[in-house]
Amino acid sequence: MKQGLSLRVSQHLALTPQLQQSIRLLQLSTLELSQEIEQMLDENPFLDKEFEDAPREEFGLNQADAPAQVDDAEPAREMAALDTVSEISVDNTASDTEPSVDGVAESWEGDGSVEFSADDSEWGGDAPAHNNTGGDDVADATELARSQESLTAHLHRQALSLRLSETDRSALRYLIENLNDDGYLEDSLRSLAEGLAGDDPEQLEELEHRFQMALHLLQSLEPVGVGARDLAECLCLQLKALKPQGEEAQTVCAVALRMCQQPLELLAKRDIKRLMVALGDSEAHIKAAIPLIARLEPKPGRRFADVERHVVVPDVLVTRVGKSSTPKFRVMLNPDVMPRLRVHDIYANALKGGKGEAHQGLQQRLQEARWFIKNIQQRFDTILRVSNAIAERQKNFFIHGELAMRPMVLREIAEELGLHESTISRVTTHKYMSTPFGTFELKYFFGSGLETDSGNNASSTAVRALIKQFVASENPKKPLSDNQLSEMLKEQGIECARRTVAKYREALRIAPTTLRKAL
Repeated sequence: MKQGLSLRVSQHLALTPQLQQSIRLLQLSTLELSQEIEQMLDENPFLDKEFEDAPREEFGLNQADAPAQVDDAEPAREMAALDTVSEISVDNTASDTEPSVDGVAESWEGDGSVEFSADDSEWGGDAPAHNNTGGDDVADATELARSQESLTAHLHRQALSLRLSETDRSALRYLIENLNDDGYLEDSLRSLAEGLAGDDPEQLEELEHRFQMALHLLQSLEPVGVGARDLAECLCLQLKALKPQGEEAQTVCAVALRMCQQPLELLAKRDIKRLMVALGDSEAHIKAAIPLIARLEPKPGRRFADVERHVVVPDVLVTRVGKSSTPKFRVMLNPDVMPRLRVHDIYANALKGGKGEAHQGLQQRLQEARWFIKNIQQRFDTILRVSNAIAERQKNFFIHGELAMRPMVLREIAEELGLHESTISRVTTHKYMSTPFGTFELKYFFGSGLETDSGNNASSTAVRALIKQFVASENPKKPLSDNQLSEMLKEQGIECARRTVAKYREALRIAPTTLRKAL
C-alpha cells in the first residue's frame, strides 16, 4: 500500500453552542422559557433581572461575537425597541397581491450568524406594563385561580363540622387525600388498607371497616357524587340525592336510578328497546329518564379544577386600530411575557483588567450571559416576524372569523421570510396569538385546502366551521348525517367526502347522528 498526501475541499454544517441554544429557546413555550430563565439566573451570576432606574452596563451586544476579553469600550447604543408593530391594512375586497411586512427587523434569519445593534446589557426593560382593566376591582385569571378553593380543601372544611372520633376523622381525611381531580376514589378500599396495614390481617380488616364507614361519610358531603368509584356510582349518588315532587317525577327518578345500574353502554347508545327489556318499564318512562341523567354532573370535582394550569398567556397581541371602513390591525409582542434581563454591571466591571485561569472562567460565564440575552431577543424577533406574516395572509380571519380562513402551509411563510420550515414549525408550536375572536395557537392558522367549484381551495378550518354551523342549526329530532353534511358542503361549492366529514366532525367532538337525536 502506497502512502501519500492529498487535499480535499468539503462543506459541513457545525452547530455551535450558541446556535444550539438559539434553536432550543425558539421551540420553548412561554412557561418553559420562564423556567429556563429562572434556572439561568440561578446558575449565572452575571445575569440579572432588570429593575426600573437601574444603571445600564457598558458592554454592547457587538462584543458577543468577539473573543472573551474585556477592555474599555464606548457606551453601547440604545437597544432597538422590540415591541415593533406593523399596521396591516385590510381591504374588504379581495386582492391578488399580498401586502409586505413593514416595521419588522429583518436581521434574524435563524442561523445565529447575524449581528444585532441592540444592547445586551438590559433587554425587555422598555416593555410597558400591561393592564387590561380599567380599575383595581377586576382580577385576572391567574389571581382568580390562586384564590380558588381546591376540592380537598372544600371537603376538609366540611369534615371539620362532623363530630367524629380521631380514628374516623383520620380515615376520612385519608380518603379525601386519595381523590383524583374529578372527585373519584380510584383505588379500592382494600388496596388503601393494604398500603397501611402491611402483613397484619387483623389491622387490615379493621382499616377496611374504618374506610367503609368513612366512605359513606365522604359520599354524604358536597358536591354530590364525590367519592364515587366509577361513573355509574357517581350518577346513582346524585339521583338518590334528588327530591322530585309528584308521583310521576318520582317514578322517572326511580327508573333513571335503575337505568344507571345497567351497563352504561345501553345508555350511551340510547338503546331504548334493550333498556325497556332490561328494566321492564314503558318507553315513555325510559325517554323521560334519559334527559334527567344527562343533566347530572359526571365529574363532581370539575368546578374545583385548578384553572391556573389552563390559563393561556398569548405571546402576540393583534388588536384593531381606528374605526375606518378599511380595518387596520396592529401586531405586537405581549409585554407580559417579555423578560427584562441585563448583564450585572457591578460583576462585569469587576472583570476589567483581570488575569489568570479564574478570570478566564468568569469571562466565559459573562459571555454566556450575553449570548443568552441575545438568543432570547432573536426568539421574540422571529416570533414577531412570523406573526406579522400570518396576520397578513389571514387578514380576512381577523374581520370575519374562522369561516374566512384561507389554506396556508408552513412552506409559504418560510419562503416569504427566508427561513427554514423547521424554524417556522418551532415558532408556531406552543405560541399563542390573541385576536378579536379569541386566543389561538399559531399552528391554528395553518391548514390544508379542499378544492372548490371555482378552482380555488377552501381551508380545512373554514370547512370545520361550516360543519359546526350546519350542526348547530339542524333539527334536533332529525339530525344531519355525514352524507347530508357532505351534500350541503357540495352545495357551497366544496368537494368533501363523507369520510372527511366524519373526521372533521370527530375532531370537533360532535356526536354521531344517533346520539344527537332528541327523544
